[in-house]
Order: sequence, then C-alpha cells, then structure tokens
Amino acid sequence: MKVLMFGWEFPPHISGGLGTACFGLSKALLKTGVELLFVVPKLYGDEEPGSVRLIDASDVEVDVSDSIYRTHQDKITFMEIDSTLLPYSSEEEYFRLVEQLESGTTLEQLNLDTRRFHFAGGYGKNLMEEVHRYAIVASAIGREQEFDLVHAHDWLTYMAGVEASRVSGKPLVVHMHATEFDRSGDNINHRVFEIEKAGMEAADIVIAVSDLTRNVVINRYGISPGKVITVHNGVEPPVSSQPMKINKGLDGKIVTFLGRITFQKGPEYFIEAAHKVLQKLPDVHFVMAGSGDLLPSMIRRVAKLGMASRFHFTGFLKGDDVDKMFGMSDVYVMPSVSEPFGISPLEAMRSNVPVIISRQSGVAEVLHHALKIDYWDVDAMADAIYGLLQYPSLSKMFRNYGKTEVESIKWDQAGNKVKDIYHQLLSG
Repeated sequence: MKVLMFGWEFPPHISGGLGTACFGLSKALLKTGVELLFVVPKLYGDEEPGSVRLIDASDVEVDVSDSIYRTHQDKITFMEIDSTLLPYSSEEEYFRLVEQLESGTTLEQLNLDTRRFHFAGGYGKNLMEEVHRYAIVASAIGREQEFDLVHAHDWLTYMAGVEASRVSGKPLVVHMHATEFDRSGDNINHRVFEIEKAGMEAADIVIAVSDLTRNVVINRYGISPGKVITVHNGVEPPVSSQPMKINKGLDGKIVTFLGRITFQKGPEYFIEAAHKVLQKLPDVHFVMAGSGDLLPSMIRRVAKLGMASRFHFTGFLKGDDVDKMFGMSDVYVMPSVSEPFGISPLEAMRSNVPVIISRQSGVAEVLHHALKIDYWDVDAMADAIYGLLQYPSLSKMFRNYGKTEVESIKWDQAGNKVKDIYHQLLSG
C-alpha cells in the first residue's frame, strides 16, 4: 500500500505539534508496511527522512499549457483562482506577469510552459497564497505519482489533498489536528474555516486527534458523524531510558509552560497562577518557553506584577533544548483554552515531570495520572502547582505512575489504527 501524504513541515524544521505528530505517525505507518510519499512545500537539505520518501513541492514542474492542467484548474471550485496564483520563478517575473494579465493579456498569449512554483515555507505573510499554490502543484503530483490513497494533514494541506485525490480518483483522508475554533475561539478567520470545511466535506474519512476535536468537526462544521474517526496521538520514545538531569543554574524549583504563546495555549492564566504561587513560595522560578503573538503582552504583564526576577522567557525551543528544559523542570503546566490533543504533556511525563493540564484538552481523554483543571481557574492551577512543589510524595506518585502510563501511549497504536482506516477505504 502506497500513500501520498501532504504535510507542511518536516523535522528538524518544525514550529510545534503538527510537524511532530506528522513525523511520529509517518514512522509508525512505515513499521506497518505502508509506503509513504511525503510532500512538503520546501525542503532544506538537512532532513533525515529514514524510509520516508520526501517530495519537495518547490521542485515539481507544472506545465500550465497542458490541456489536462487547464481542465483541472477550471474545476477548482472552492479555490479563489486569480492572477496571484500563477507560477513564477522570481519576484520580478511575478509582478511582470501580473501587470500583463491586468492589461488584458491572456494565458495563451503569455506563452507560459513548464514552470516551478516558489515556496518560502513556514508561516509567513504570504501563507494563504502558498496554500493555494500548493494545491495546484498537488494536482501535478497527483497525475505523475503512483499511489493508492491521499492523506492530508490540517487545513494548510487540505486543498492540496483534494486536488491530488480529484485528479487521481484515489480516496482522500484528511487529518484534523486543530480547528480554526481552537486557534481563534469564536473570532475565526472565515477563509481558513471554509478551507477546513471544504476539505472535510470532500474527504472520504476525517481523522480527529481526540473526541473533543471530533465533536467540534461534527457540530461546528456539519460533517457527517459516520465519517469522522478519532485516533489519539502518541509520543516518541525517549532516546535514553534515564531522564535527563540538567544543572539548572538557579536556586529553587522550576515550573514550566512550553508551547506557542497564543490565545489557544492560555499563557495569561499561567502567569496569573504563577503570581499567586509566588505569594506563598517566593523562591520558585517560572519559565515560559515558546514564541507567539501574545509574547509582548505577556512580558508586560509579568513586569506589571513585579515577577521579572522569578519569571523567564526562553523563546522557541525544539529538539534537545526541549528535553533539557524538561530535565530542569519540577512541574509542567499546559493551561490550554482549547487543545485538540497536546503532545507536550506526554513528553514531560516521559521525562519524569509531573504535569497539570486543562480539562479543555484532548490529551485529558487518555491521561489518568495528571492533575486536571479548568484553564480559567487560576486558583485551582495555583493550588495544583503548590501541591506538587510542596508535597514530595504527591510529586513522586505522579512522576512514577505518569511515566509508566505515558510509555503505553505509543505512535505505533495510532499507526495501526490509521492503517486499518486505509484498508477499510480501499476494500470498500
């Protein structure tokens, strides 16, 4: 069985849980005998794919004069095709083409032949434009490659998955790692919402990373419950069986928040809880590891509360730096407002760190040995932090049982479930 899989990032170039989850699932699927063609917008040359065959969308040539391509372009009903979606090889050429089109020149008169799309990769200001271009490149990949089905991860790749499925006639699986409601609350980006909805409507199967996400997909997007299946994420096994011990360089215990500093992750509640804890335990240090649009306001809030000497901002961490941070931590807190799953608590537990998680997270469905609070209840969060710091027997219980529990939450389980879904689609 060969699967054409569309992602947006690949280790070591990841910005959070999406890249980690795609990589973990990919390795688990390979163990089951599934062959993968994994497409990303841009490769950097230092990826270590193992047995995954990587395809760089920036290297795919699209023949825009091909009549088959033009037919595909005409059938892209939910993509707002306009001049900004033309392939181009340089910024100068791009603007030249746009000027000619705006003056009334047709595609045929431009005499465009085989071109490559340029992808910057990542999540820059031209993200939506790159999402659209990715879909057009996917139509070329869908015609050129041999595969049995298509699997697309999150809204960034949904249009690409739909196009590859449409041109090839192969079944489509879309994977919902986080909805627009998770990222933005009720103040959603409607263009993203429409892409998510269209992708899930076109899919044969929608995989949700938790029952929490499954309910959002059904109730907020109107997707048929019969085609939405929950497959919980897993966690990568540790490189070493022994937890990493790091010299903190600080006196006192460390409480850590690690994630994007955005509305979804609830960083402001962590700060308010930290202030309450410091009234009782002034020697504790709090760390906020990550980056995001709320970072400046979080720094200002910490300063206003007079906690600057006890509160540390590290910036975005990845790879070994994440393990080192957990190695220094005495408590990990994930106060997410809306978390479809949440891999970082599993990584913390794997590192022998007791965790506090919000009940508004998918990972709360699979964890028993974690303290669970409502994200908005900063008193309960502060009490939980205080208890784990002050009562060694409580902390020891959550460390020991948590590590045992997390060792049973493997990507292999998710890989087997996803392979079963593939078989159902192909045999049906």
